[in-house]
Amino acid sequence: MNARKLRTPGTIDRPLHHDPMNQAPMTPFRTEQTARTPDAMASHQNRTQEMQLMPEALARAHMQQRLYEAEHERRATRLIAARRLQRRAERASLRARRALALAVMQ
Repeated sequence: MNARKLRTPGTIDRPLHHDPMNQAPMTPFRTEQTARTPDAMASHQNRTQEMQLMPEALARAHMQQRLYEAEHERRATRLIAARRLQRRAERASLRARRALALAVMQ
């Protein structure tokens, strides 16, 4: 049983050794070991770079969406406050008209 355990290679979840210096080096797949043309290599590097930058682009898009939502919320809040102030000004105007009318009548 122990001999079989020693012969089986480790996995990412269950490494053969817990010491990083004793772990077997990662070897690429056979398809990655084949010779490539410069165009294919550049294409592979671009895809790899795009894959590495995807979380950054996703985070940037997420932040942009949150900023848009925050700005939308601020505009809505300002609009509600402006309507409230407008109603208050209209009521004050009506009170002033009534007071003026009462003063003219007497």
